[in-house]
Amino acid sequence: MRVLSALSHPSPRPTAALSPSHGFRSSSHSSSSSSSSSSYPRHLISSLHKNSAFCLRGLDPKPVFLSTTYRYCVSIASNSQGPAKLYSAFPTSPALVSSVNDLFEFICSGPLIKKLGFTAETVAESIDRWLQCGFHLCQLFRLNDLNLSVPEKARIYHFYIPVFLWCEDQLLRHRSNFNDGDEIPPLVIGVSAPQGSGKTTLVFALESLFRRSDRSAATLSIDDFYLTAEDQAELRRQNPGNALLEFRGNAGSHDLQFSIDTLTSLSKLTKKGMKMKLPRYDKSANGGRGDRADPSTWPEVEGPIEVVLFEGWMLGFKPLPNEDVKAVDPQLEVVNKNLEAYFDAWDKFVEAWIIIKIKDPKCVYQWRLQAEVAMREDGKPGMSDEEVLDFVSRYLPAYQAYLPPLYSEGPKELDPDRLLVIEIDEERNLIAK
Repeated sequence: MRVLSALSHPSPRPTAALSPSHGFRSSSHSSSSSSSSSSYPRHLISSLHKNSAFCLRGLDPKPVFLSTTYRYCVSIASNSQGPAKLYSAFPTSPALVSSVNDLFEFICSGPLIKKLGFTAETVAESIDRWLQCGFHLCQLFRLNDLNLSVPEKARIYHFYIPVFLWCEDQLLRHRSNFNDGDEIPPLVIGVSAPQGSGKTTLVFALESLFRRSDRSAATLSIDDFYLTAEDQAELRRQNPGNALLEFRGNAGSHDLQFSIDTLTSLSKLTKKGMKMKLPRYDKSANGGRGDRADPSTWPEVEGPIEVVLFEGWMLGFKPLPNEDVKAVDPQLEVVNKNLEAYFDAWDKFVEAWIIIKIKDPKCVYQWRLQAEVAMREDGKPGMSDEEVLDFVSRYLPAYQAYLPPLYSEGPKELDPDRLLVIEIDEERNLIAK
């Protein structure tokens, strides 16, 4: 048995280099006393140790399960029996040790673990960091970290934390392309997912984890680039009878030059003291028709920005032959034409992609209906069932036309090594692949 004590002895042993074709890769290395065994990528271990040994930078060193300690050791067998139990580095009760081990096994059962190249061994080596990330997310979402339901635990340890670690790896790749002393532009990570799938909450979690890791992140939505109310009214007048352009949403209803200017300015926010405001859109303005929010209310970010999280329901959509879109809905033809300008305005800025995949776009209707029902039950104004159906119907043609090629081909000029596809079911649970 080879004993790994990464949490109490943070100096990394020889590890595999990052594969140029995979986000994470484990490979074997020789030892004078044992057979080869997988290990954590060297550059990721380095990032985990920065400023503190296997601590999430900026996080308070508070435990998830133990009241007085937060470091753990793990003994891992190199034989076919696999990982042994996890033990606290300090005396603890058997019940608490069992809780840590149970969580370790739960993490290893996640559907993204194998996809991202993690193994039981690499998870064990970094268990301290998983626990600290989990504790922070529990605080963020006001959850009891000692009494999580299975769905809550899955959301944190099977979804948000693995995706965050993938994003961190993408950031390390991005920054490795520059020399010391260079002004490094932020990495733009595009998050493309249908409405109601949870992308905004995911981005919120990722931004918070980056911030608590001492990484400055900015968030943008394609919604922030909608036309002003005046320009949206003009678009409606120019396309009489086209329900897809009557309201905001589809290609043509965004200020693309504004998008370019904003993303370009963000890419130059590389020095301390440099500041800019991020645009926001007020969907409640003009009786729900919406308008660009007053600039005085826009949040301000300060450089150097390391990551931009850019999310949207149609991010990565590509124009198709007219015959294909007309077969879905004749009104989609003008939307398809408008889409031709979107690559230069949005997608060319994106270096890494997260795509949340669904089986049936009709899920969007159910998700929106759930949200509106909840709002009405809380006494807040919400759309009726008929209004929800009308609202979603204006997006379904685009979903039906553009999601299949997005899922099969990816966005234009995609680097496959910079893509993470996550499939969810009707209940927004991850589907193992």
